[in-house]
Amino acid sequence: MSIRAVSPKFIFHTTFLLITAVAGQAKVSHAQVFEPVCQVSISSGFCKKESPSTGLLVPQVPEPSVYQASNFSTFERPFSVNSLWNIRPRQVAYGNVVIPESTYYPMVGTGKYSSTAFLGSPHDAEVIVYPPAGTVGVWDPDAEVNRASVTIPHWPTETVPASGTDGHADIVDVESGIIHSFWQLRNTDGRWTAVQYAWSRLDGRGWGDGVHYFQGARAAGIPPMAGLIRKHEINDGASQYNHALSMSLTYNGLSEYEQYVFPATSGDRTWKDNTGRIPTGALMMLPPTFDATKISNLDLRKVVNTLKTYGAYVVDRNVGTPFYIYVENGSDFNLHRGGWNSAVANDLQRIRAALKQVTYARDWVNGRGEPVASLEPLNMVSMRGPWRPIVKGETFPVFESALQSVVFGATNKAYTAESSSDRAISRVKWAKPVKGRLYEFRVEASNGGRAYLRYWGGGVQQFHSRALSNGETYRFRWPTVDGASILGTVSGIGEKTVIRAMLTEIAE
Repeated sequence: MSIRAVSPKFIFHTTFLLITAVAGQAKVSHAQVFEPVCQVSISSGFCKKESPSTGLLVPQVPEPSVYQASNFSTFERPFSVNSLWNIRPRQVAYGNVVIPESTYYPMVGTGKYSSTAFLGSPHDAEVIVYPPAGTVGVWDPDAEVNRASVTIPHWPTETVPASGTDGHADIVDVESGIIHSFWQLRNTDGRWTAVQYAWSRLDGRGWGDGVHYFQGARAAGIPPMAGLIRKHEINDGASQYNHALSMSLTYNGLSEYEQYVFPATSGDRTWKDNTGRIPTGALMMLPPTFDATKISNLDLRKVVNTLKTYGAYVVDRNVGTPFYIYVENGSDFNLHRGGWNSAVANDLQRIRAALKQVTYARDWVNGRGEPVASLEPLNMVSMRGPWRPIVKGETFPVFESALQSVVFGATNKAYTAESSSDRAISRVKWAKPVKGRLYEFRVEASNGGRAYLRYWGGGVQQFHSRALSNGETYRFRWPTVDGASILGTVSGIGEKTVIRAMLTEIAE
C-alpha cells in the first residue's frame, strides 16, 4: 500500500513493501548513534568536506569493463556513462550505523513492489493514460499540475504494471530517449489509468536535479528501473552487476533526522515516522573485508560482489524488511528456489549487519574504467513559475515540462513576465545557492527571447543580470543577506518564443 496525495503543492509519497512470501520472526530494533552525512558540492556532486586523515578503504576492484560508449544510454544499460548509477567510488570512508533487524529477513528479488522496464519501439501504437475515476487528473510532480491525460507515443503491448498498490511501470521510448514512469498504473477493460506520471532522459543522470526534481515513481524521485537488477543481466556470466543497485529500507532503518541526501531529491512525506539513521539517497556498500567466497548461493554472491564494488542506493521505504534489493519482475531470480533456504537467510542477515553508508569518496571511476573528475554542474533556477505579466492583462509564458522551458505563443510585440515564486530557485535542500559563492546565470532562448535574474535583500537590489539573450552569461556572487529572487522573461516578436535559464555554481 502507498500513500500519496494528489496536490498541486506537495508530493506525498510513502511506499509500503509487504513481504508475505518470506516471513521471519519479529525482531526488536536497537537505538543507534546519529551519523552525519557527507556535505556535497553542488558543482561536482561529490563530497566537499576534508578528506579523512585515516580510515579510507579501497572497494573491491571489478573485472575489466567490456562496455563501450555505445553501450550506455540504452534500454539494456540506462543513463550516461558518468551517471552515479554507472560509476563506482575508489577510496571511501564508511559510517558506523548498522541496518537493524526487523519483522522479516532481508530480501533480494522480484515482487509486487518491484518493477519492470518495457521497451517502446517506433512500431508500437500511441496510448492515452487517464486519471482514475473520481480524481481530478494525473498528477505531474514536475510541472506541479494535474493533467487531464498523458499521451505516450509508443506503448508496448506487453506492459503489465507491478501488482502491488504502487503499480510501478517504466516505459522506455527509444525514439525520443525518454523513460515514462508511472505510479498506480492500471488497465481496466482496455482503459489505462494512473495516479502519477513523471519522466526522465535515458541518457541522463538517472537522478533528479534541483529543477527537474521528480523524475520517476520511487520516493527518491527516480524511475524504478534505476538500479534494478535486469532480466538480461542475471545469467550473463559476469561475477557482478556493472552498476549500482537500488534498495529500500524499513522504518527502523530510515532516518528520522534527514528526509533525503544527495543524489536523492525527494523522500517519503512521512519520514518523521522513521526511527533509524540512514537517509533516502544514501549509498550503502559492503567493506572490502567482507568475504564473498563464503556465500554459497552464486546468485547472492553476484549481488555481494556488486555491493562491494558499486554499492546500492536507498531509494524507497518498505514495511518490515531490513533491506530489499529490487530485481526486475518477470525474471527467474529466486534465492529461495525450492523452498525456504536457511543458509541464504543467514547470509542475508550477515550482509545486513555488514552494509555501511558511504560518507566520503575521494574519487570515482565510470563504467568504462575512466576516472571521473567531476559531475556536470546542476541547474538551480526553475522556469516552473507561476508567471505574472509586468503589465496587467498582457501575455505571459506557459511552462512546458518536456522542454524544461517556458513558451510564449506568437506575439506582436515583446512581452515581459516575472516569477517571484519560491520555486524560482530550487527547493531541493542540497541544490540551493550558498551565500558568498560564485555563480553563473545563462540563457537559452529562441526567436530573440531573453531572461534575467535579480535579487532584493536588505532593502536594496543586490544584483540584476539585465535581460540576457541566447548564449549570454552573467557571473556574480550570491548575496550574503537574505532576500528574494525574481526571474524574468521577455518574449521575441512573431513566432513562438522558447526560453530556458540556468544557474550553476562555478568552481573556484
